[in-house]
Formats: sequence, C-alpha cells, structure tokens
Amino acid sequence: MRDFKTLTVWRKAHELTLAVYQATAGFPREETYGLTSQIRRACTSVPANIAEGCGRSGDRELNRFLSISMGSASELEYPLLLACDLGLLPPATYARLEQELITVKRMLNAFIWKVAADGHR
Repeated sequence: MRDFKTLTVWRKAHELTLAVYQATAGFPREETYGLTSQIRRACTSVPANIAEGCGRSGDRELNRFLSISMGSASELEYPLLLACDLGLLPPATYARLEQELITVKRMLNAFIWKVAADGHR
C-alpha cells in the first residue's frame, strides 16, 4: 500500500482537477448535466484511480488502476477541445489545461512503466 498523496503524478492530476473545476465554473447552466459534468467526471477519475490503485495490494492491481486513470485522462482530451471550439473555454485556458493534461499523461505513462518493471524484478 502506498500513500497516493506523496506521488507527484497524483498531485499534478489533483492540480489539473482543481483547474478544470475552476475553468468550468462559468459554463452555462444548461451544460451542468452535459459537458460540465462529463469534463469534471473524466478529470476527477484520474487522481481518484491513482488513489484507489495505491490502496490495492500489489503492483498488478496498482497498474490496472493506473491504466484506468490513463484512459480517463485520454477521455478528457475531447470534451476540453469541444468546450474550446464551442466558445465555452477561452483558447488560452484550453491551451493551459491541455498542457497540464499532457504532463499528467506523460507522468502516468512513466509511472505505469516503472511499476511494471518493479513487478518483474
């Protein structure tokens, strides 16, 4: 069992989630159960699955949840782009969130590889 709060990748994913909540706070009310909810759920799933994986026993279980987290991060890409194209997210905000998301995905990928390598030793 690992303390997820000590992981840099979890902290970055948490910071991205906070930024996404702030960026979507001004979305129109009619998007509350649509795009706002989809973006927030996908984003929240990233650090949540890292945390859940850290609470599981063994590297195999951790890697399974890290893979789910990566899937959620990939899912987040499109609704963020859609929100920008619809004019709900300013281009500068979209660019910043996209860059943060790319960073989280790179860190997740590296962590997945590290956990897999540690499990084969």
